[in-house]
Order: sequence, then C-alpha cells, then structure tokens
Amino acid sequence: MKRIQLILATLLLSSVILAQGYKVGDVASDFTLKNVDGKMVSLSDYNDQKGAIIIFTCNHCPFSVAYEDRIIALDQKYKKKGFPVIAINPNDPQVYAEDSYDNMIIRAKEKGFTFPYVIDEGQKVFPVYGATKTPHVYLLQKVNNVFKVAYIGAIDNSARDESMVSKTYLADAIDALLKGKQPTPALTKAVGCSIKTK
Repeated sequence: MKRIQLILATLLLSSVILAQGYKVGDVASDFTLKNVDGKMVSLSDYNDQKGAIIIFTCNHCPFSVAYEDRIIALDQKYKKKGFPVIAINPNDPQVYAEDSYDNMIIRAKEKGFTFPYVIDEGQKVFPVYGATKTPHVYLLQKVNNVFKVAYIGAIDNSARDESMVSKTYLADAIDALLKGKQPTPALTKAVGCSIKTK
C-alpha cells in the first residue's frame, strides 16, 4: 500500500512540475512544428547554432502585433551571431479564427518575417515550456550538445510603444551569453494576451 502511495505521490509531483513548464537552467526538449512555408521545423535543426530565441506569439494579440517589427530586428541582428528566432503560434484557431494557419501565412508575408513562424498544432509545445502569454520569450543556449533555458520573460519593458523602451531584457540576455556571462535578470514577467485554449 505504501508503495502505491509513493508511486501516486511521484506521479502527482511530476504532473505539477510539468504544468509549471521550464525554469532557467532546464534542458529544452526537441519539437517539430509546421512553418508557414509548409515545411516542418525542429529545434534540432539548429544544433549548429549557439542557441535559439523561442517566442510564443500570434496574429491577433495587440501586444504581439506591437512587437512584430522588434522581433524581426532581433532576428536580423542575432541570427548571424548564432541566435535565430523561432516564432510559435500557440493559440487554438477554433477559439480564435484570426490565428489560423492560413492567416499566419498571410501575416508572415505581409510583415516579411525573416524567421520561421510555426503553429503549435494540438497545443502540445507551449505547456511544456510553460508559456502563458503572447508574446512570451524563452532564450535557449547550446551547452554540451543540449539547449538550455537561459532567459524567460518579456522582450523589453514597453509592451505597446517601442519609443518608450528603456530596458531591452532579451537583447541584454543574448549579449550576456555572447560574452560568456549569465543573463541578469534571467527572468522577467511576460506581458501580453493569454494563450487561447478550449
């Protein structure tokens, strides 16, 4: 009986940990998701990079829209330094039709996205990460052949108006990694729309 209780307690604890998502220092598991060009994109496709910038974002959220130009600029600046952007739409399109795959294709073309914009079909990836908002950032660093979470949170401190940005959290975190240092802060609060689920 005690053994069954121990097994149940372990399973419960494991489910709580998984529900919380990644913490700074955790190893990120691989994923494979469909890009707007119809091709599949995996995190393992970036094994030759220094890391990756995972951004959960979408079409309809005004916060996500406000950040689109900044995300493009981050990708253009940092992918040549080994930290490319992978944007993931985590929303259920049956809940919010504007976030459908077809509308993602249109949005990516309109904005000229320079990075993969993939759909989290079945909403299996965002819970693993623990993402709750769009946008929500997970900066990964390649360490000993695995991707480790180095920073989680916001892109900067002005969710709406780019002209009001005074703290560039994500860029500072990447710059720290490029200098062989750890990001400070390594965790900030993501500000945006809630992820849409049934």
